Amino acid sequence: MGIGRFVYTPILPFMTDGLLLPPEQAGLIAAANFLGYLAGALAGATRSLPGAPRTWFLGGLLVSALTSGAMAASTTLEAFLIIRFVSGVASAFALVFSTTLVLDRLVLAGRGGLSALHFAGVGAGIAFSALLVAGLARAGADWRGLWLGSSVATFVVLAVAAFLVPAQAPQTPAPVPSSPPDGGKSDFLNASLIRLILAYGLFGFGYVITATFVSTIARTTPQLQSSEPYVWLTVGLCAAPSIYLWNRIAARLGARKAFSLACLLESAGVTLTAITLQPALFLAGAALLGMTFMGITALGLMEVRRQSSPAGPSAVRRMLAILTASFGLGQVIGPWFAGELHALTGDFSAASIAAAAALVVAAGLAFF
Repeated sequence: MGIGRFVYTPILPFMTDGLLLPPEQAGLIAAANFLGYLAGALAGATRSLPGAPRTWFLGGLLVSALTSGAMAASTTLEAFLIIRFVSGVASAFALVFSTTLVLDRLVLAGRGGLSALHFAGVGAGIAFSALLVAGLARAGADWRGLWLGSSVATFVVLAVAAFLVPAQAPQTPAPVPSSPPDGGKSDFLNASLIRLILAYGLFGFGYVITATFVSTIARTTPQLQSSEPYVWLTVGLCAAPSIYLWNRIAARLGARKAFSLACLLESAGVTLTAITLQPALFLAGAALLGMTFMGITALGLMEVRRQSSPAGPSAVRRMLAILTASFGLGQVIGPWFAGELHALTGDFSAASIAAAAALVVAAGLAFF
């Protein structure tokens, strides 16, 4: 995930310089990837795909590696859009099916609390991709070399995963029904859930603009250029432990209040990256983004599962799909909106302020 889905962020400034890529096209390329992720996440959640989760997981890693390499062989917008869409589908499959494999085994072993360690892989991957891009750039690689390096790194991860992930699925005991059978309730979609769905979509819009363009903002702002090698690394290092921390906060405050608090902190971080010209404050904004976006993702899923579970497993699956669709729609709109607004204003400040405002609204919707 840190490479296949998010390495575009630190590579984008090099593509912008090497291809004279306008921001509106950069936003479209990012939107195509997030659209692919949405399609892949919804397909992976249907549970109707044939074959074993391990096969789909390794297949997702393989396609992710191939599409990263394909980016180096392309120069047209149309090719970039197709490749990044396919890469988004592959990233979703890698996350969905790795989560299935890992969580099933953790539950069987009675170690469900270690799930936060699994999700820390996203932040660790982001940090690794930042180091990889910085190291290759220092060695003189252009944007093509950065994509090829990302592809090679993913192939290495694929080989390790293929060796470590057992082919034999764990034997899980038959589940004991703990909720009413499907159809027990038909009115589970209440006002509280609707507000949460809207908040989740606004969160997708609010985080993704900075998550896509923060390295480009650092590159194109003279006073912030010294922070460019560190900004994406900061996001990743702060994201790695974030789910564990937000799970602890949710245990004290409740998931909805924790969701609101995280959205407000993220809004502050996004605002900092939009208004400051001080590298230290810019990195602080990146840190706030990193320490919140994975936590908000998990808190929203946790809360919608809790609220819809009395209506049965089918209701839970439908609500998770609806929540994913709302989040995905926000992610798709965000980069496109930021690119178009940049074409009008000449920078990403207005788009970032709009994103921060969306996060404040999301906090209010989730809190009440």
